[in-house]
Amino acid sequence: MEPVTLATDRLILRTVGPPDTQAVYDAAQDPEIQRWTTVPSPYLPEHASGFTEELVPDGWAQGSMFTFGVFLTGGELVGVLSLTMRSLGVAEVGFWAAKEHRGHGYVTEAALTACRWIFTEVGVDRVEWRAEVGNHPSRAVAERAGFTIEGTLRSALNNKGVRRDCWVGSLLPSDLGLPSTAPYLPARG
Repeated sequence: MEPVTLATDRLILRTVGPPDTQAVYDAAQDPEIQRWTTVPSPYLPEHASGFTEELVPDGWAQGSMFTFGVFLTGGELVGVLSLTMRSLGVAEVGFWAAKEHRGHGYVTEAALTACRWIFTEVGVDRVEWRAEVGNHPSRAVAERAGFTIEGTLRSALNNKGVRRDCWVGSLLPSDLGLPSTAPYLPARG
């Protein structure tokens, strides 16, 4: 799939490429990003260039991972958001925000925008969110974006070689007033 660009009043969501490598590298030096996400630690320049020059374009080309840089309309990198295909009709969202841009609702806005896109243009019927138990900022973003927190999965994340418990939640097209591509019969009682 060819990369797409999405926009809100405040943000531009577009693929990150070689011109963004330094901004990605600088943001990923934040210990909180290295602690809570699966980016390597320490995060080296070659990790940033591998991300912007190989991982991101390959994911779009294969239709396996749709990664957006989240930018202010003035061009400054706010964070990164990826939608990774997990199974037929199911994607998983992951994101991080640069330290100086946290607390402004940018990642929530980006998550809603990207989820609307994947529901309507890719035909996904469920977006899952997972975060290590204790990552309260990530959970707050998911909840503000309308994800239903479904519980805790034991030993479900591997972060830097350590198995960790994680929270899991989901967002469905119907949560955003959108139709699903397949019928959905929720459990009763």
